Amino acid sequence: MASFQNFMFFFFFSLLLSPSIACDRCVHRTKAAYFSSSTALSGGACGYGDMASSFNGGYIAAATPELYRDGMGCGGCFQIRCKNPKLCTSGGVKVIVTDINKSTQTDFVLSSSAFTAMAKGGMARDIKRLGIVDVEYKRVPCEYKNHNLSVRIEEISRKPNYLAIKVLYQGGQTDIQAIDVAEAGGWNWRFMTRNYGAVWNTTHAPAGPLQFRMVVTGGYDGLMVWPEKGIPAEWKAGAVYDLGSQIRAVAQEACSPCDASDWH
Repeated sequence: MASFQNFMFFFFFSLLLSPSIACDRCVHRTKAAYFSSSTALSGGACGYGDMASSFNGGYIAAATPELYRDGMGCGGCFQIRCKNPKLCTSGGVKVIVTDINKSTQTDFVLSSSAFTAMAKGGMARDIKRLGIVDVEYKRVPCEYKNHNLSVRIEEISRKPNYLAIKVLYQGGQTDIQAIDVAEAGGWNWRFMTRNYGAVWNTTHAPAGPLQFRMVVTGGYDGLMVWPEKGIPAEWKAGAVYDLGSQIRAVAQEACSPCDASDWH
């Protein structure tokens, strides 16, 4: 059984490396609005809950379904700047996707703090008064200076077999396409499935301390990530476990030109 699961995992991995016409770092133009409530993005579709407000200094956003991508876009980072040079800076703001935006008027709805961070000094009230602004955006790598890739054990987890995890602090610029779990040091890998957003689960979690492996990809390349650490045998619901390493890869793009520079 383990050999079959490994075959399927690597077969699936090979399928993910087919060329794509997507170009995340190309600059796109759209409109952006903001949530007036500071808690509007908490408990969003990605499942981060109250933790969302602590990400990136609270600079978070809900993104259109095309960017949310059935949850695969959760945790993705974007640099967004408004197109009014009298009102806004040229660097804009970097945000993390934590929710889905179902509005047809804008691609992004930002937290209030992220929206005003696009403005020049003393212009915060002016940009908020507009409510919706023309912007351009591109995807950028996520950077977490004080966090490794981590998982949170969801409260719906039930020992011994049902395990649900939420992936946190995913660095770099890639998408998590697949996650496997096995007993630490073992090779009897079990597939996990995306429950919703950033939450993955399995009804066949092995016993003992657990290790993970992940397929991350984007553009036309991909790689397998083997975190240095896992979770203990006595894992606890609600606990966050540091996986001991970070994803720093930036996916290669299949189109040209792309803007890989940092706006300032």
